[in-house]
Amino acid sequence: MLTFLPNILTPPETEKMLAVRFKNLRLHAGYKRATLAQRAGVTVASLKRFETTGQVSLKNLLRLAHALDRLSEFAGLFGASHAASLAELRDQARKKTPKRGRI
Repeated sequence: MLTFLPNILTPPETEKMLAVRFKNLRLHAGYKRATLAQRAGVTVASLKRFETTGQVSLKNLLRLAHALDRLSEFAGLFGASHAASLAELRDQARKKTPKRGRI
């Protein structure tokens, strides 16, 4: 199984991959769907839909991740890119974040 998300995956492929990974985590933790859904505060139907199709709201995904003690993995999701050199790091520090898009 892939351990990273390469740029060649489409959104539907990524959904399916995450659903399979999540189901495996749930099973390794020993939870039934009903038990985990209750712990996370989501419906069993929402959890089943996520595990079978990959479709889940962000709110429910975060709740489910929290219930499996994996919420911290989302912390770096949209973080700044890593600088490859000291010069890049300085450039990143100097740039201001735009207030709106230009395109």
